[in-house]
Amino acid sequence: MTGVQTCALPILTKSTGKGVDTMVSMRDIAEKCSVSVATVSKALNNHSDISEETRKKIRQTASDMGYYPNSAARALKTNRSYNIGVLMNDRAHSGLTHEYFSAVLEGVKVESESRGYDITFINTHNRKMTYYEHCKYRNLDGVVIACADFEEPEVQEVVNGAIPSVTIDYIFNNCTSVSSDNVKGMRELVQYVYKMGHRKIAYIHGESNSEVTKERLASFYMTLEELDVDVPDEYVKSSEYLNAVKAEKLTNELLNMTDAPTCIFYPDDLSYSGGFNAIKSRGLKVPDDISMVGYDGIKLSQILNPKLTTVEQQSRKIGMLAARELIACVENPKTALVKRVVVDGRLLEGETVKDIRQK
Repeated sequence: MTGVQTCALPILTKSTGKGVDTMVSMRDIAEKCSVSVATVSKALNNHSDISEETRKKIRQTASDMGYYPNSAARALKTNRSYNIGVLMNDRAHSGLTHEYFSAVLEGVKVESESRGYDITFINTHNRKMTYYEHCKYRNLDGVVIACADFEEPEVQEVVNGAIPSVTIDYIFNNCTSVSSDNVKGMRELVQYVYKMGHRKIAYIHGESNSEVTKERLASFYMTLEELDVDVPDEYVKSSEYLNAVKAEKLTNELLNMTDAPTCIFYPDDLSYSGGFNAIKSRGLKVPDDISMVGYDGIKLSQILNPKLTTVEQQSRKIGMLAARELIACVENPKTALVKRVVVDGRLLEGETVKDIRQK
């Protein structure tokens, strides 16, 4: 980030050994180290514009003296709780068990903690208050909306509320969003399949109301149109993300067609497993009899035999950037701008697309 960053000076406490903690200021540490209060602040907040030697000296001195940050005092001084909320409520209930979301959340956690913020998950089950009420109740400084039904009134209440928010994989006009470059990722995937000789290409996509689906589907059609490849309506099927059972059913529908596709796109790598089961149950093989591609690039996709052709998303980076943008908005509200941050993915060619070009 550019510009000057401001960070509050934590008030510290010192143990007296008598069961009572006395409040001390940055000045006590500054005097001990023979530096300015500003330098102590920078060292304790990990600012980059002081030398590593000075930072280590100040932090070691504070540790040796038995000082530790007092979060309550800091919150009182800065009018911030240093607590970031994470809203995650996916229909598949995969949550932290799914590699994409777990990597995104790891990124949010790492970036937030490196800047002195804690993470609180917003309650999505057995609730007695709305999401926004929970945010207010927890006195959250901001919210990362990582996975949710973005058209749900409660989610929109959070986005339109007084608490700063950043969304992942969805665009609102009044808050910053961070997402993978779905248009570019799908274009590269289609171009690769086309290069391998395929012209009968089907697409089982995720929920139609998803911003991710809209971008990928538009890119799918646009790229094939540029390549002068016709896509019959019956080749495009609506499914759900992370739903292998439905993907298996729709794969069978495609394979039962008189003029069946030679390659099938899936909404994600997990859904591909349902398609693979449909192929296997017919005594067919991937890619010898049918080619298939996924999306996400989870680690499992590259352990499978054959390795899945897919697009790897930089999930952890997406989470880190979401936290970074949110904290920038929290700490510098007067200079905060609504942005759309797009993160490049990477094509993994894998082994599930057969080369059917005329030799």
